[in-house]
Amino acid sequence: MLLKFPKISEVKSHEITPENIYQGRRSFLQDSARIGAGMAVAAFGLQSPEGRAEAGSETKALENIIRAGTFDTDERPTSFKAITTYNNFYEFGTGKEDPARNAHSLQPRPWTVRVDGHVENPGDYDLDDLIRPHALQERIYRMRCVEAWSMVIPWVGIPLAEIIKKLGPTSKAKYILFETLKDRKQMPGQRRRVIPWPYTEGLRLDEAMNPLTLMAVGLYGRDLPNQNGAPMRLVVPWKYGFKGIKSIVRIKFVEHRPRNSWRVLAAKEYGFYANVNPEVDHPRWTQANERRIGEFRRRKTLMFNGYADEVAHLYSGMNLRKNF
Repeated sequence: MLLKFPKISEVKSHEITPENIYQGRRSFLQDSARIGAGMAVAAFGLQSPEGRAEAGSETKALENIIRAGTFDTDERPTSFKAITTYNNFYEFGTGKEDPARNAHSLQPRPWTVRVDGHVENPGDYDLDDLIRPHALQERIYRMRCVEAWSMVIPWVGIPLAEIIKKLGPTSKAKYILFETLKDRKQMPGQRRRVIPWPYTEGLRLDEAMNPLTLMAVGLYGRDLPNQNGAPMRLVVPWKYGFKGIKSIVRIKFVEHRPRNSWRVLAAKEYGFYANVNPEVDHPRWTQANERRIGEFRRRKTLMFNGYADEVAHLYSGMNLRKNF
């Protein structure tokens, strides 16, 4: 399938506000009130039941963001509060509210990412050397969790393909392995053997190079909060959420398919590919429908999370039940 993407028009970040993104839509008045409240939360901090600010809530506004409207969903974004207080990030606890309460111990600056394996430019990179030379893009993606809940998130980041091209994988590189920070002081959840630490994930190289795959450094126009994977996390919108590895400190180019953490822990429940597929249920619950956070009614799950036109060709001829 030949995909043709129009050129993205450049817009200054100060000209973009969540209200303006949705101006002219029938739900504009409802969205602007909700999103405006979310941005106020971002600026002044979320308050936990105990009365203190949630971890990573006082994030800085990002600059020089361009709109990548080609990739946007037209669905209503989930509120900033829900996105930043309902998370899976076991490094800070197994409860959905635990990361927001506990991630204040993470120090996202300075941050170094090790690049190794079959690559022409290995080394230890400061985060800004990987990210800042590129123009940041804002993309509004549907995101689907394996536990059958979903969100719509306005991410800010750069296409992973731009990083890969800079690093220069060799002909032996067929996959990419990602690794999360391992530090029991900064990540108290690692004191428990919930999953193998450090957390690891992987993609095929062609998946990583797909235009949809994003290395995110922010959401809602602001730096990524700690509980959402600061300072850098992977976003692969056609896959279940556990593929979106957070707080990345290592990128390794490898020849053979890497072992990702959840597949090591429970291979019959969590496949390597983790493509959103309503026809393949998790052993303990259906994947045919989902609950969008903030909504009461369940909705049907879309194949590849609604991104089939962009990614179905990657799996042509594959048995998607066997390669789940």
